[in-house]
Amino acid sequence: MANQPDKGGRDRPNARARSAVLREAQRKTEKRQKMLTIGGISAVVLVVVALIVGIALTGKSSKKNATTGRSVAPAASVTQVTTVPATDSAKADTSSVTTPPKAVTGDALTFDGKPGIFYYGAEYCPYCAAERWPFVEALSRFGTWSGLDQTTSSATDVHPNTASFSFLNAKFTSPYVSLQTVESQDNEGKPLQKATAAQNAIVAKQNSKGSIPFIDFGNKYVINGATYDLSALDGKSFDEIAAAVPDPNTAIGKAVLGTANFMTAAICDMTGNKPANVCSTKTITGLQTALKNRK
Repeated sequence: MANQPDKGGRDRPNARARSAVLREAQRKTEKRQKMLTIGGISAVVLVVVALIVGIALTGKSSKKNATTGRSVAPAASVTQVTTVPATDSAKADTSSVTTPPKAVTGDALTFDGKPGIFYYGAEYCPYCAAERWPFVEALSRFGTWSGLDQTTSSATDVHPNTASFSFLNAKFTSPYVSLQTVESQDNEGKPLQKATAAQNAIVAKQNSKGSIPFIDFGNKYVINGATYDLSALDGKSFDEIAAAVPDPNTAIGKAVLGTANFMTAAICDMTGNKPANVCSTKTITGLQTALKNRK
């Protein structure tokens, strides 16, 4: 018997077949949607887990830095302090330097066959914090620093939280001098580095009062305590101080560069005025004379 068309003019068996095809297509579409939904949820879960892990790791790192009070010094700030043009440093007068290096007597201090410079201080000490700025700047004229960290002095001492470098992980290379440093305590007063017997002997001979910071320039000159009024650093961040150092017209630049020039004069006396481009300037030769005449 021939197929009879329905009122719509379509063949009924063919309509049923098409209906079955449509239902199968709909079923597959619904299945794909469910899979996409599950996949989407899984992706979201993975993202959330990653964020939680990331936050946990970040929190752990921040906590470590907060505990030590020390982190790697920003490269840009280190560059600002260690590449001050000689023409700018020469413009800094020394009126801010209240206690220049003092001449001492003793056998020549050498490390590794070179004239030796020895620094002894502590991270908690605000006066050490102040002195590290000109010390880093002055020595950069004779060699290269690496591994410098940044830290702050004690939060409970005078001039609290003074921003500065830390020498804990620092290295200094130079063809002219050799440097040894000791950061004896962290910024909470906990033991950090222990001086050797030879280093303790230097302290005992040239720093009988035990003042810090203590810096010995080849047993020719020493610094016991701060050389300038560090109030200029109060409330300033590490980067703010670093940015001000190269400008001899700022209070910070004037104090830091003025002190660095005195330190440079002392070092030049150790090295036989080498290198000449550093030691033969009018500023440095004038300060060498001043140091030798200082009582």
